[in-house]
Amino acid sequence: MPEKQSTLPPPAAAEPGIFSRPYVAATTTFAVVMFLTGFAALAVVPTLPTAARDLDGVPLFPVVAGSFVAASLLGGVLGGHWADRAGARRPLALGMILSVLTLLVSASSVSVWQLAIGRFVDGMAAGMVSVSVITAIGQSYPDRLRPRMLALMSATWVVPSLVGPPLAGVVSEQWSWRVVFYGLAALTTLPALALVVVLRRAAHEAPGHSDMPPEEERAARPPLFAAAMLSLGAALGQYGVSGRDARHLLFAVAGIVLLAVFAPRLLPAGTWRSARGLPTTVLLRGLTSGTYFTVEALVPLMLITERNVAAVTVGASFTAAAVLWAGASWLQGKALQNVARHRIITVGALIMAASVALAVAGCVDGVSPLVAVAAMPLAAIGMGMLDPCVTVLSLTHSAPGRQGHTTSALQTNMNLGQVVVLALASAVLNAWPAAPSGTLDGYATAFALLLAPPLLVAVLAGRARAV
Repeated sequence: MPEKQSTLPPPAAAEPGIFSRPYVAATTTFAVVMFLTGFAALAVVPTLPTAARDLDGVPLFPVVAGSFVAASLLGGVLGGHWADRAGARRPLALGMILSVLTLLVSASSVSVWQLAIGRFVDGMAAGMVSVSVITAIGQSYPDRLRPRMLALMSATWVVPSLVGPPLAGVVSEQWSWRVVFYGLAALTTLPALALVVVLRRAAHEAPGHSDMPPEEERAARPPLFAAAMLSLGAALGQYGVSGRDARHLLFAVAGIVLLAVFAPRLLPAGTWRSARGLPTTVLLRGLTSGTYFTVEALVPLMLITERNVAAVTVGASFTAAAVLWAGASWLQGKALQNVARHRIITVGALIMAASVALAVAGCVDGVSPLVAVAAMPLAAIGMGMLDPCVTVLSLTHSAPGRQGHTTSALQTNMNLGQVVVLALASAVLNAWPAAPSGTLDGYATAFALLLAPPLLVAVLAGRARAV
């Protein structure tokens, strides 16, 4: 009697993950790059005041600090358009190599202006790296793996946030701030040299994806003049809101004019009116990043200078924020992977609004300042949930071969959001009387204004939904 054949279907083959053979080289490389980028960013910033003091350049410290953000606008535009024309490998590799060189320039500074130049070029390199990594993820991974990759990119910042600032502080105190820069340059050299080989192989091995878009689909040459003017406008605006005299007002007005004229040339049409699809995702990135980084900048300042909270307590909130951001990012990429992305954005925005409310409450006499301490970790949960979703939806709405242009627009509006929202909050704060009670009222008013962007994001999230 013949053996009865089974009618059960054969078991389905497991779908490859981000660490499966086709993707493991690219995944590992991106993780190392983002780890080192996070370590450098979080370790360098605490050493800058010491460097400016040793170089007799404390009055010019705003130029040193602001040049990085301003230059990242230009680097993001250059890297994104280059990635569309020639693939992400080249701008990513150049960005990493530039990072090494600029760390050496900063480490050997003999004047504060050399340090400022080093930070400017480093900002350009960081803009190229950030945009190129996201572009490479869009070019090398299918839609279902992109949320996991973006969650991994967030997770790579956890360890740097835990050990970067205190380690940099110990090195600066025991040896010199220059050793911090030299050490970071040495750590970054090997991955920078390995990038070209690894990304070239990953582009060939990733199934169905190509590092180089077809000739007819490549982007036009980037509007570098517009990007340069936008960077200049950001720098002028940052300097302008730092004072209340006529000179600062003139710089602020010049910065606003440059931003108003040149920003629309670098963003998708319909961004400011929240046109459905890609323009809305770009707008959401600017509103959320501006809110978060303003909270991150002003809440610690208020806690230390006005509420006399210990620096170690404020530092602990930074650490908690980094860990919770990574955890929330993992949650949206794994446990919530079947939930519509725009709905997660709405929830994340409402969580951010709640965090801003805590910041406002922490400015009220009689309310424990620890209420405001909780604002940053809660805001990080909201950002960890919504930020990867904004990126995924942006790549979904992006035309083939235009992922670099899309990520460049996201990076541009992210930096614009940081500059504009922080500038508006700082202007409100600087307009308040210098008396202790007046200063706290100024902080409360500035924080109250920050409620508007996340609530607007919650309302507009549906316009970013995938079709």
